[in-house]
Amino acid sequence: MSKKREFILWFRDLTINDVPIVGGKNASLGEMYRTLTKKGVNIPNGFAVTAYAYRYFLKKAKIQNKIRQIFSDLDTHNLRNLAEKGRNVRKTILEAELPEELQNAITRAYKNLCKKYGRNADVAVRSSATAEDLPGASFAGQQETYLNIKGEKSLLEACKKCFASLFTNRAISYRTDRGFDHFKVSLSIGVQKMVRSDLASSGVMFSIDTETGFKDAVLIEGAYGLGENVVQGNVNPDQFYVFKPTLKKGFKSIISKKLGSKNMKMIYHKTGKTTTKNIKVQENYKIKFCLNNDEILKLAKWAIAIEDHYSKKAKKFKPMDMEWAKDGRTKQLFIVQARPETVQSQKDMNVLEDYTLKEKGKVIATGLSVGTKIASGKAHVIKNVSDIKSFKPGQILVTEKTDPDWEPIMKVASAIVTNRGGRTAHAAIVARELGIPAIVGTSNGTELIKTGTDITISCAEGEVGKIYKNILKFNINKINLKKIKKPKTKIMMNVGNPDQAFEFSFIPNDGVGLAREEFIISSYIKIHPLALLHYDELKDKKAKNIIKKSTQAYENKVDCFIEKLAEGVAMIGAAFYPKDVIVRMSDFKSNEYANLVGGSEFEPKEDNPMLGWRGASRYYTGNYRKAFGLECMAMKKARDEMGLTNIKLMIPFCRTVEEGKLVIKEMRKYGLIQGKNKLQIYMMCEIPSNVILADDFAKIFDGFSIGSNDLTQLILGLDRDSELISRLYDERNPAVKDRIADVIKKARKNKIKIGICGQGPSDHADFAQFLVKCGIDSISLNPDTVLKTTIAIVNEEKKLKR
Repeated sequence: MSKKREFILWFRDLTINDVPIVGGKNASLGEMYRTLTKKGVNIPNGFAVTAYAYRYFLKKAKIQNKIRQIFSDLDTHNLRNLAEKGRNVRKTILEAELPEELQNAITRAYKNLCKKYGRNADVAVRSSATAEDLPGASFAGQQETYLNIKGEKSLLEACKKCFASLFTNRAISYRTDRGFDHFKVSLSIGVQKMVRSDLASSGVMFSIDTETGFKDAVLIEGAYGLGENVVQGNVNPDQFYVFKPTLKKGFKSIISKKLGSKNMKMIYHKTGKTTTKNIKVQENYKIKFCLNNDEILKLAKWAIAIEDHYSKKAKKFKPMDMEWAKDGRTKQLFIVQARPETVQSQKDMNVLEDYTLKEKGKVIATGLSVGTKIASGKAHVIKNVSDIKSFKPGQILVTEKTDPDWEPIMKVASAIVTNRGGRTAHAAIVARELGIPAIVGTSNGTELIKTGTDITISCAEGEVGKIYKNILKFNINKINLKKIKKPKTKIMMNVGNPDQAFEFSFIPNDGVGLAREEFIISSYIKIHPLALLHYDELKDKKAKNIIKKSTQAYENKVDCFIEKLAEGVAMIGAAFYPKDVIVRMSDFKSNEYANLVGGSEFEPKEDNPMLGWRGASRYYTGNYRKAFGLECMAMKKARDEMGLTNIKLMIPFCRTVEEGKLVIKEMRKYGLIQGKNKLQIYMMCEIPSNVILADDFAKIFDGFSIGSNDLTQLILGLDRDSELISRLYDERNPAVKDRIADVIKKARKNKIKIGICGQGPSDHADFAQFLVKCGIDSISLNPDTVLKTTIAIVNEEKKLKR
């Protein structure tokens, strides 16, 4: 008999071409089981109850005409009508008897599976629609899944419920809106051995960044217990990013690890009708990551293998959306589902949409941003799906979490806010597909935001999404990147926030001219490095408590500083790889260091910190010397462990040539050796002595980057932070321009690279044109000014006939 007329097909007999027979989910499982298990990717075995079996059931039970009759006056925009029709169809299917020959085929296959896994083997019973996972139409989550199903009777009941779930309210609405004929979509069922992740952890994985479409990163999210909580957005999961290009070369390329709260986990439940239940996670587990580094890397390698397989088969780039599970008994990892990613892979990457707020307001709540857009409107807080009838188009949905039952109103919302869930939760997936902003994992958004309040949702300010009070003005700028001409002068970017690096990488650029450590330290670590090194000696009890809580996930307290700094820098290094990323070592002033947790016990009080103990002078002497060692360890980790050798290091505020030599010597102690593993060390050119002695500095550094902010204040003899004389501060002052022209000339004479990373060219296009005339190698700009200034530079190069 041909496959098309079989009731049961085992995974080993299926290929990706069998979507019409067993649906996208089962066809993909079969494809992977056949081809990738031999390459080391673990896939639990199982079988598919075919779409033919579903159609055979409807025909034998003589219920198809009845379903058509029920749908004769269907109106998916009338929620009462939709609910009534859906309920009646499901009732019709559940009351019908499965044909005996179909029951026998299912139980026979189950008995064979039990021969491998033991009597009454626990299985997952999942729907697999024949139209799911098509480009532009992700049917994932439209039907039901039943976990921890044991025994023949329970399996048959679960199968019938799966068939009925083809007609959930959300599935009916989804198909109608996208023009799919209800009777041309069939349902197959996957019966797969359960992975005992109730005793360990599970989650989702994408081979592309879900927010920006950055294709060189694997995103993994996970929590304890069975995977439904992560998929449904019931928990705020751990999040990991792994960089694909250097992972392929054998490096340990985990470029980001973020701890989620993971408050609950789903486990097996042996009594009553339910087969699973949620329980609270113990406090000592919440503070640990749900995967260790080796497991994160193994999953990422599998993601690459799966993506490569499907890309080769499709003869084009095919990013994938996967579900993984860890077995608590065997400690083995498994891939339990894989489907094509259907949002970012469909975007036109040649058109850049840039959303920017024109005004600021009071922040009501924050969470994880989904996408990079901004929206405003009236908030509508709904805590129960039964109340969705009151929701009006254009309002902003604020709720605990969403699942597919919420989709009828999600598709008319202007934005979504949830208390729970991560970036791969249901609310996030649907928001991306609908092209609207969402902020997930606010914890208490439903309490802080009141129905009827005017609010603005901003996902355009990095990873942290902000909900502002009132309707705020914002701009949307659409740019066709194909029309931007590339100048001969290198255009680099100043990037401080690692969470925006993937997004910024799509702006035409030649790399990063300035990545500041200070942003990572103040925003992600928040603790003075010496407070970590001398934790036991700290007198400040409040600071000690904060440090204790912040470092719980790390073996040693200093590891928190090293790992978070390395990861922050690595996110930027990876986003622009293999282009140069110039990272400036820390340049806080003593008063700014003192503001870090525990910092006041280690910092002097200076009358003029701007001209005091800052930059290079801290690195090789005094109590900060050991803290600089932690910075060096972090940079070595990003470069050597993660393989990001495109990262170059830069020394700020280096007053003398001798001071430069001492810093370079200090860096050698930690394995940061000039020339080794492509390491280059640059100097910020921001002090008059740097210009005057440029020939001597050029002998010890690999390049210069002009810091026009400090250079201007020191040449003009003014404090750039003083409002009283701010009118005199101008990088275009003839004295400043003369010194800049001079140092560019000296750098070219000494054949070392020179760029600029100060604010001047971002603010003034004519200043950028002046730099081009001087023959500067690169100009580093703020991301929002790159395109505008690039056009001015192209015009200047035309005049100079370059």
